[in-house]
Amino acid sequence: MTDTVAFLSEAETRLGPKGITVDSEAMAPWLTDWRGRFTGRAVAMASPASAAELAELVRLCAANGVPLVPQGGNSSMSGGATPDGSGDAVLLSLRRMNAIREIDAEGRKVICEAGVILQTLHEAAMEEDLRFPLSLGGKGSATIGGLISTNAGGTQVLRHGSMRALVLGLEAVLADGSIYSMLTPLKKDNRGFDLKQLFIGSEGTLGIVTAATLRLLPAIADRTVIWAGVASLQDARALLLHCEDTAGDSLEGFEIIPDRSLEAVIAHLPDARSPLGDRYPWYALIEVVADRASVATLRDRSEAMLADAFERGLVADAAIAASESQAEDFWLLRESVAPAERDRGPAVQHDISVAVDKMPEFIDVAVPLLERDWPGTEAVAFGHLGDGNVHFHVIAPHVTDAQAWHEGDGKAISRQVHDLVTQWNGSISAEHGIGQLKRDELRRLGDPVALRLMQSVKNALDPAGLLNPGKLV
Repeated sequence: MTDTVAFLSEAETRLGPKGITVDSEAMAPWLTDWRGRFTGRAVAMASPASAAELAELVRLCAANGVPLVPQGGNSSMSGGATPDGSGDAVLLSLRRMNAIREIDAEGRKVICEAGVILQTLHEAAMEEDLRFPLSLGGKGSATIGGLISTNAGGTQVLRHGSMRALVLGLEAVLADGSIYSMLTPLKKDNRGFDLKQLFIGSEGTLGIVTAATLRLLPAIADRTVIWAGVASLQDARALLLHCEDTAGDSLEGFEIIPDRSLEAVIAHLPDARSPLGDRYPWYALIEVVADRASVATLRDRSEAMLADAFERGLVADAAIAASESQAEDFWLLRESVAPAERDRGPAVQHDISVAVDKMPEFIDVAVPLLERDWPGTEAVAFGHLGDGNVHFHVIAPHVTDAQAWHEGDGKAISRQVHDLVTQWNGSISAEHGIGQLKRDELRRLGDPVALRLMQSVKNALDPAGLLNPGKLV
């Protein structure tokens, strides 16, 4: 860019005074990722109010060779929404594009813009006696555009799939400023490639998602939430299969938490306590739901499922939430694992997956191996056992320089974890994306043919490399 002043003046003309800022205080909160791992600089922060305004900005950036870094709620787990340190890029905030354009209760779908916060969508759907079946701990800040761009998962993937399965239509601005608009969903459409899938999970490197048509489901009439103590991960896996066989599509969630993580959560939350009287090596958090047609038998079916699990020796002890408040308390224990861990000091976090049936064995092998090779560390695995996806974190021993540990031992530990996952034919990124955190590891370990194909797509759609440079590809 040869004339920054002229560029910024033209950007303001196209976006209006609310659409762009160079104020350092206004930009500062958005230039560091929420984990505090990455901090960048930007020539300005743009906040378009519509896809048309964004298209104008993209065309201006393309003409001047200015990179764009899209950002939603700034809740990326892999530094995917943070610019680099050059200060050459425009940080693109989608937060002003936050309209829920239409809720079609009869068609069970919603059209919403990229800046809509997930919790806001949940509340809007609930007003229509519907629900959007994707939830995660950061629902109060994560935006729809970010969730689509990273193909987010969450705690309901077991039944409903990740974001990719919930997107019916898409609108996105391409690198040349044209608008791809396919918001009208068709049950069957064989006109070539399903192009919307290119943008889902591409982390803003191929186009900037501006709106989507999403699938809605009838609101659940009731749920049963169970906290069960189990002796081993093998028992947890057998319990999962038992619940799938017994509850079928009513099984909404199945999470695992090790005892050491529960202990940390209880220390972290002032009023928290264990749902069970005794301690067990592992806990399973199970959610079974019912619609209006089956709600009358939900409790009986859940109790029968649990009783059979006891008879089979799969469960050592269990508690069924007696109220919605207690159900929320059970889930709060699960959602507080990561915040409780942060209280303990630095750690390297890995979002990994292996084949569902292999995950118990993988954890049993990987945890003692990492703790043996890195004395003083504590390896913790928790999360979505039913999806073959766990959060595998390695907590540092007591260190005085967290940054130095991350750059030294932390990186070496992550390489070892990723090597292990690759040896087990798994993925180094199950639901959090690659971003800049794992870009080099993807290049090191990824299939060369797949990497070449991704780079070819990137070159075709963004030949100048201006969309979210330095991320994913």
